Amino acid sequence: MTTLQWITVAALAGGACSAVIAGLLSFSARREWIPALVSFAVGALLGAAFLELLPHAFSASSDPHRVAATVLAGILGFFILEKLVIWRHSHGEDMEDVGQGGEAGGGHREGTQHAGHAHSDHGRSGMLILIGDSFHNFVDGILIAGAFMESTQLGIVTATAVIVHEVPQEVGDYLVLLHSGYGRIRAFSLNLAASGAMLIGSYAAYFGLRAAGGVVSTFIALAAASMIYVAVADLIPGLHRRPELTSTVKQVLLIGIGVALIALVGMLTRDV
Repeated sequence: MTTLQWITVAALAGGACSAVIAGLLSFSARREWIPALVSFAVGALLGAAFLELLPHAFSASSDPHRVAATVLAGILGFFILEKLVIWRHSHGEDMEDVGQGGEAGGGHREGTQHAGHAHSDHGRSGMLILIGDSFHNFVDGILIAGAFMESTQLGIVTATAVIVHEVPQEVGDYLVLLHSGYGRIRAFSLNLAASGAMLIGSYAAYFGLRAAGGVVSTFIALAAASMIYVAVADLIPGLHRRPELTSTVKQVLLIGIGVALIALVGMLTRDV
């Protein structure tokens, strides 16, 4: 297959597969399974970043210091971006609480805890989740395209990591949509539609990077920074909320399995 065909297949699989798997899990899985998915996703993200993406980025560039600086700048950039999103979200909640006479109490809320609210918000949080998820999928499409433009093997590994880390996020998004008043079928359909942004992002990156030239290693470094940041800043803190020895052992094992999966995919696709 050509590079563009690989990108198309990977973007469709990365978006659609994660949405479908998340939908099936949301319909049938127990809530307590989600921590296991998160632990596995941590391993896959870190494995893809350190075993595949970073080595390729360093080898593709004549200036390793620039690659390292790009990774550092990417991590700081994602930190600032998330801060802005959190500030915007918290500010909006504060304004809503004031408008309701402080009835909601102004307490801190995190991520998918919206799914536990007793009342629907008439679609507001659901619409925000769909917009954010579409943007996230668009960026993932860019990362997949950049990886495939470096090598088919790296693209497959990157797409695998994207699918693995998207599943627990899509489950959380699905729960937010349910809280927001959407029915199960509509929530699943909207989640699936938002995954189409991954294909759009991958095409935009493919044609844009071909025109720019010489910047593929930068996008690979940014992809590594994205995966490292998501794993370390967003996913691992949630695992620390379960400090029991048995939970910790399970988390470590699942993280190891995630790393092993990426290593195995890397070995099997080395000559693709």
